[in-house]
Amino acid sequence: MPTYEALPRFAADLHRLTPEQRRRFRQAVAAFVDDLRTGRGRFRAGLRVKGVRSAPGVFELTWDGNGRATWQYGPAIHPGEQHVIWRRIGTHDILTGP
Repeated sequence: MPTYEALPRFAADLHRLTPEQRRRFRQAVAAFVDDLRTGRGRFRAGLRVKGVRSAPGVFELTWDGNGRATWQYGPAIHPGEQHVIWRRIGTHDILTGP
C-alpha cells in the first residue's frame, strides 16, 4: 500500500473544497492508488497524470474537468512502496504555485 503525506498548503486547499469536490477527489485517488499498486509505472488515461513544466519533479493529477492536485514522490517509508507527497489541490489556479 503506498504511503502519503500532505503539505500544510494542501490541507488548507482541501478544506476550501466543497464536499462534492472532495468526494470526486477521493474517487480519483482510489484509482491513482490502484495504479500505484500495480507497479507498472503508468497511470490510467482518465487521471491525466503529467509533469508540471515549471516545477521539475512535481506532477499534476487531473479529474472532473477542472479538478487538479499536485504531488511528488518522496523517499519510501516502507521498502518497495511508493510515497506520495500531496502539495496542492483545487482548480487550474493551483498551478501558479504547485
